[in-house]
Amino acid sequence: MLTRVISGAVGVVIMAVVLYFHNTIVLPIAVALIIAVMLYELLRAVKMHKCTPVLIASEFCGIVMPFIHATGDDLTYADYTGSPLPYSAKHFLSGEFNFFISFIITLLCAFVIFVTWLKKHKEIRYEQVFFVLAVMVLVPQAMSAMIRIHNFYSDAGLFLLIMALCGAWIADTGAYFSGVALGKHKLCPEISPKKTIEGFIGGILTTGIVYAVAFCIFVGEFDIKTVLFAFIMGAVCAVIGTVGDLSASMVKRQIGFKDYGKIMPGHGGLMDRFDSVLFVLPTFYAFMVIFSIL
Repeated sequence: MLTRVISGAVGVVIMAVVLYFHNTIVLPIAVALIIAVMLYELLRAVKMHKCTPVLIASEFCGIVMPFIHATGDDLTYADYTGSPLPYSAKHFLSGEFNFFISFIITLLCAFVIFVTWLKKHKEIRYEQVFFVLAVMVLVPQAMSAMIRIHNFYSDAGLFLLIMALCGAWIADTGAYFSGVALGKHKLCPEISPKKTIEGFIGGILTTGIVYAVAFCIFVGEFDIKTVLFAFIMGAVCAVIGTVGDLSASMVKRQIGFKDYGKIMPGHGGLMDRFDSVLFVLPTFYAFMVIFSIL
């Protein structure tokens, strides 16, 4: 228990330092490192981490994505039309070129993986190849949403980034205490025996309420539109985060792993800590793009 607490405290301190330097290159570097470790843990899970060409291709694809998403955000709409538009419009225009670059890099890395598969077809199974391809796309794009969220509103980036990261962890905390106090009915006993329906509902309500309060405090007023938006976004993030958590647990059970790694003693690997975040980040970003509440 002490090891778990100390490990968690170290993780919190590291995250606090990264968030303090959120307007510098420290943020994309930190995201790239997280992606690199998560990809290694996932490749290790399907015994592909020792295949050097596949490992290099997938890691390269993952590491460069945060830096691609971090560039181009200083472009203005006037650069294209001569007339200014809100930041969200600039964001999409700068993101179009970034999308093209990320697509090309992903395609080239996938090509390397397929060529390696052809050369080692007697050693590598198709299930392994397509698993690697899936995580090579999912993990970098989902985790790089941290950069997109941070850059979406220039004056609210840190707040939104914190809320996005906490979306999954607040739900976990709310679900834990609700489950301990009220839990009687198992949610998915074969995948995660400790999760209960009551805890699941408690996590949804907790996240929705925390989001509603936090957004109202940030905007400086109690507005029914803000409350409803924030509550719904928090509730949806809690549901999506639980799906991500259960999905990662299901992979571990089918493979026969207890934890994805040992980088955080008492907690496991980064995939064990960021499995729900992996799904929450793009969900949070989609809400901000569609509704632009701030």
